[in-house]
Amino acid sequence: MGQSLPKPALRPYLASDTAMLAQIFVAAIHELTGDDYNEAQQQAWAVAAEDEDAFGNRLAGELTLIATVQNSPVGFASLRGNETIDMLYVHPSVAGQGVGAMLVDALERLAGARGAKTLSVDASDTAIDFFRKRGYVARQRNSVPRHGEWLANTTMQKQLSPSAGASS
Repeated sequence: MGQSLPKPALRPYLASDTAMLAQIFVAAIHELTGDDYNEAQQQAWAVAAEDEDAFGNRLAGELTLIATVQNSPVGFASLRGNETIDMLYVHPSVAGQGVGAMLVDALERLAGARGAKTLSVDASDTAIDFFRKRGYVARQRNSVPRHGEWLANTTMQKQLSPSAGASS
């Protein structure tokens, strides 16, 4: 592994983050999912960030957290409602260095604090092992149409501990 990452920080999403988060989204798809999805599938998936206004509205409509290193965004995650992780993307340069885990830990605590008993995610084939290691259990396979391509993912769910929302 390369040089160790300075400790990331978390902060809420700001509208001014949209362009950077769209870049992270596209880079993560194109650089991290190649073992599980072909180029046409990656392109069909990444096109969601082309309309920055719609992408920004999606982020603003959910509880979206940004992971930063030295004040620069390196990843983001969003909670839809109280019980669904909608998006989790980290820049390829920090993949595998704990940024995704930090984001999911924070969403789990926030979901618990909001009264959620479970948390679910439609995990890409690339992310299944990440979520499995965190205690998520596969519930069903899905095929999702995106711009003329079919993308597979797996709905996974985790029981949140009663103390997930409690402060420590």
